Amino acid sequence: MSAATTTSRHVVVIGAGVAGLAAALRLLGRGARVTVLEASERVGGKLLPGEIAGVRVDLGAESMLARRPEALDLAREVGLTDRLQPPATASAALWTRGELRPMPGGHVMGVPGTAAALTGVLSAEGLARVERDAELPRTEVGDDVAVGEYVAARLGREVVDRLVEPLLGGVYAGDAYRISLRSAVPQLYQAARTHTSLTGAVREIQARAAANPRTDPVFMGIEGGVGTLPLAVADAVRTRGGEILTGTPATALRRDPAGGWHVGTPGRVLTADAVIVAVPAPAAARLLRAEAPAAATALDTVEYASMALVTLAYRRAGLGLPEGSGFLVPPVDGHTIKASTFASRKWGWIADEDPDVFVLRTSVGRYGEAAVLERDDTELAEVSRHDLRAATGLDAEPLEYRVTRWTDGLPQYPVGHHARVARIRERVAELPGLAVCGAAYDGVGIPACVASARAAVDAVAGGVLEGAGAPDA
Repeated sequence: MSAATTTSRHVVVIGAGVAGLAAALRLLGRGARVTVLEASERVGGKLLPGEIAGVRVDLGAESMLARRPEALDLAREVGLTDRLQPPATASAALWTRGELRPMPGGHVMGVPGTAAALTGVLSAEGLARVERDAELPRTEVGDDVAVGEYVAARLGREVVDRLVEPLLGGVYAGDAYRISLRSAVPQLYQAARTHTSLTGAVREIQARAAANPRTDPVFMGIEGGVGTLPLAVADAVRTRGGEILTGTPATALRRDPAGGWHVGTPGRVLTADAVIVAVPAPAAARLLRAEAPAAATALDTVEYASMALVTLAYRRAGLGLPEGSGFLVPPVDGHTIKASTFASRKWGWIADEDPDVFVLRTSVGRYGEAAVLERDDTELAEVSRHDLRAATGLDAEPLEYRVTRWTDGLPQYPVGHHARVARIRERVAELPGLAVCGAAYDGVGIPACVASARAAVDAVAGGVLEGAGAPDA
């Protein structure tokens, strides 16, 4: 640590997921002295690299939205430019009505521009219901509305149940009839406010996209796994003088009447000029209860979905899997798995790890489905194999399987989520040198988490970091 660093303003970041680590790195760039506290024994949160049958894989999130710049910028900043890779294929399918069907094109989060786009996925009655959209009077969405409620009112429940639900479920593991249109699909929310016809709005969105075509990939992965991103950020934080303390939970957060903060840990109390809280909502609520009770009360209302990933490795020879990167499963069809990714086909770097091994994974668990996750690992692997056999005919014995459970892993964004977040931030902003960030606020994807980290740093920068380099008070 340089001599200059010892006189910098001290900021404590609570939480070493990707948001907390991104905040720490940005703070160091602003000249702050940084301590990161992480309750678990590892960094990375929901990003977790692993291995199966000698092949490196992701055991958490596996890709980043590439058309938002924040995650890619972070990866490049920490030296991962040469390891960024787009999917080798993105041609997914739907397992619905008893067979795998190509994922329809020409839709926005499952909402079509024409009924014809969903031929083969919807029944004749469902297609006819979509056609009625052009004849219906305007459906008001007000300040917010559930995605499923609005789309069903315009196009019928079949569109929601067969297409919107599995697509949204892949992101939030939630219920389309509860998820906020404004927070989860803002593009459609804005269109709904200005158009009478929903299919007409989608066609306009598609026309704008066609007028400005993009050749860059929609998603991006990292050789070795997206789970290596937080490890690289943590290394960069340490290299630049930051301190990361794992196995060190923050147990209390108190404002010093003279200015600054006291952060309690099991072993000592840290004094800080500013604090960024980058932990899930329940933990954030506990920490904020004493100093920001209204924010804590709002955080207490954030619900989470739990899920599990079942990763299976097979001998590649003779598997006979269908083409494509995998498939999504509408809950209405009554199957246990909600999706399967053919990882060795989707990511070239996984295929290159061992050409004789084929890795795929399934996901199990949605909001309100706690019972399925009470099954042990063997049962979850067996039910995954049962559904894979029914969907694809795959009947081989796996070389190995791994079950990774993400208990309370995905925050839910119900109707009114945007207003809840605004209330939290308004109350937190009343306390100088305090900010929050993470998946509970502006999006569950990696770019959204990094963006929230940047915003948190900016929120404390004016009042605290502008004095960086001066002696501590």
